[in-house]
Amino acid sequence: CHMLSTGGTDRKPRSTGVGGVMGGIKAPTVYNSSFNLAQFWDGRADSLEIQAAGPVHNPLEMDSTWPEVISKLSQDAAMVELFGQLFSDGITGENIALAIAAFEKTLVTENSRFDRWLSGEHTLDERELRGYRLFKSYGCISCHQGANVGGNMYAYMGAKGDYFKDRDTEITEADYGRYNVTGEEDDKHYFKVPSLRLAAVNSPYFHDGSVTTLDEAIRVMGRYQLGREIPDEDIRDIVAFLHTLVGRHSRFKP
Repeated sequence: CHMLSTGGTDRKPRSTGVGGVMGGIKAPTVYNSSFNLAQFWDGRADSLEIQAAGPVHNPLEMDSTWPEVISKLSQDAAMVELFGQLFSDGITGENIALAIAAFEKTLVTENSRFDRWLSGEHTLDERELRGYRLFKSYGCISCHQGANVGGNMYAYMGAKGDYFKDRDTEITEADYGRYNVTGEEDDKHYFKVPSLRLAAVNSPYFHDGSVTTLDEAIRVMGRYQLGREIPDEDIRDIVAFLHTLVGRHSRFKP
């Protein structure tokens, strides 16, 4: 689900779990996830350590148990040695989650052209700068801001229009978003705002993976989140800006 070489996702609308079982939601990227206020689209894990443990038990993902995972890892002499060096109690479920979370914290894309521009370098051309100005003036920045250009708040999907009605497909459990965690009616259709750091290379888009191009994703966001029809030329400029957010990591070659 989280292929590091392709931007930390599988680039599918929904991911395939153990035995070919189809999941109910698009896998988010693991890159830069340490900057998010919570993990998963619905924010059900408030730390990387909790997030790392979730897929083990999920019947749509690994459909396993800690004893089974520990048994398999214990057959790997290198793993046994490494865990023994790091943890006095060796391989345990908690220690596995800690190790995965520690690794995920290294998955930070750096040195994007936008970051370099913020540092004073002349790394953006006029179209990209215009796209940045439009990104702010249209209001995209009201949700997509901060170090991760998103990931630090929840937002209602369809603030200015009925996204789910117009999508014209059946509502799924995953579509209820934050409600699945809190049980609060007011949280229905609220989702963690995704980071845009790698949006330019991580289609499809949204929790349901319903949009395949960045141009269309901006058009949909304008319509349903901002209540505006964004002209094609402005969309092209915003797309150009979003490409400047793509940073580098040794395991990822954009």
